[in-house]
Amino acid sequence: MALAISMAMFLMLMAGITLYGYKRYAKPARIYEQLGSAVTTNQPSVLDANSENEEGMVVRFLHHLGEKVPVSPADATLLRRDLIMAGYRTDAAVTIFFGIKIVLGVVFLLLALLGRDYMVANSVLRVVLVIAGGFVGFSGPNFFLDRMITKRQERLRLSLPDALDLMVVSVEAGLGLDQAMQHVARELQFSHREVSEELALVTLEMRAGKRRSEALKNLGDRTGESEIKKLIAILVQNDRFGTSMAESLRSHSDFMRVRRRQEAEERAAKVGVKLVFPIFFFILPSMLVVAAGPGLLQVFKNLFPMMRNFQG
Repeated sequence: MALAISMAMFLMLMAGITLYGYKRYAKPARIYEQLGSAVTTNQPSVLDANSENEEGMVVRFLHHLGEKVPVSPADATLLRRDLIMAGYRTDAAVTIFFGIKIVLGVVFLLLALLGRDYMVANSVLRVVLVIAGGFVGFSGPNFFLDRMITKRQERLRLSLPDALDLMVVSVEAGLGLDQAMQHVARELQFSHREVSEELALVTLEMRAGKRRSEALKNLGDRTGESEIKKLIAILVQNDRFGTSMAESLRSHSDFMRVRRRQEAEERAAKVGVKLVFPIFFFILPSMLVVAAGPGLLQVFKNLFPMMRNFQG
């Protein structure tokens, strides 16, 4: 009887969740899909204008705050290079980044000051906690920036074979390398946004009067990705010696796909080793409790009275 009541309640709960999900998510999604994309207008709403004003106020505050930080030109140059690798190319990116560091440092310092009496009893550890809070708040954006650079370089590396295949098709169709890069940047605008932006910048630099080799070198410096630098070296050599551009691009694209497959196989081979510790510390104890727990309870239940009888 109890099992039947439990099953009935479970089915009622699942039916309620399914009905709620259908009315809240599935049905509106189908309606929006039938209606198509939203109609865009050139007249922004009052809410959008207010949000843009608030965002502009925050950015201006961070910019003015970051301008107060004394930074050497060498450090500013290195930070600007890292921000460009992460995708931030505006002139005020460096000062905004320092403003974020100052704000987070002050916030974490105040949190550590307010919570030191509740978290730590030792007076020395309280001072260490306050210093650590300020350090974490001030240095935290650097770690996030490094992570953003790594993620963006990974996206560029994974999307590069598709860009090379489309470039090969464009070159074999009769386009020059400059027109092929412009075509690839236009076609990959939505599927691979990072590669599209970088190739568009290359074409803009060449239109501004820079040599192709210099524009491609700037592309390698902006991204910092080793695969893109290899591609740039191939393009520069082909441009210098006049070899077949399509064959070189196709060979490099095949090489990158093979390397991607090898990296995936390597990560798959490491899964077994990485699962040893979670299985040993989390899954195996629970399995032992479920499998051997009832038997051990019965053994202890019958063994202790028998030991008392023997002692008696």
